[in-house]
Amino acid sequence: MTMTKRIITNLLRLIALGATVAAIVVMVTSHQSAEVLNLTFTAKFSNEPVFKYFVVTEAIACGYTLVVLILSSRSLLWRLIVILDAVMTAVLTSSISAALAIARVGKKGNSHAGWLPICGQVPKFCDHVTGALVCGFVATIVYALLLVFSLYSALGPVFGVKPSDGSLP
Repeated sequence: MTMTKRIITNLLRLIALGATVAAIVVMVTSHQSAEVLNLTFTAKFSNEPVFKYFVVTEAIACGYTLVVLILSSRSLLWRLIVILDAVMTAVLTSSISAALAIARVGKKGNSHAGWLPICGQVPKFCDHVTGALVCGFVATIVYALLLVFSLYSALGPVFGVKPSDGSLP
């Protein structure tokens, strides 16, 4: 892998690492209490299994990114890394999709099921969840870009694509 490709790959991984860490921190710190009809309830991420799934997948992606950054790019494991990048992209896509669906129900409710929106009562909680989901979405997009870049780097020689050295043909 040339130096430019290594720099781009490491930069994308660092951006993904920052986005996953931010998503974890913001989601874990999201909690707020509210009083409705003299009843106090607390909204926190751990009350919803989907948000727990979101935090766990972001943590797995964060740990994987750290391991890959520590490994040498000259390692023979680069094909495995391409496969694991695809797995991480799929897992992150799954978790962000599920969390966005639940967040939408929390924000808008569901009149057909009789579920009322809760963001009017706990706006700070909803703002934290929204921030975590934005960070998670950024991480998912960066991993998708990283996957495309890794596939291009790994499969380019198979299809006869020669890396450009900057000179014109």
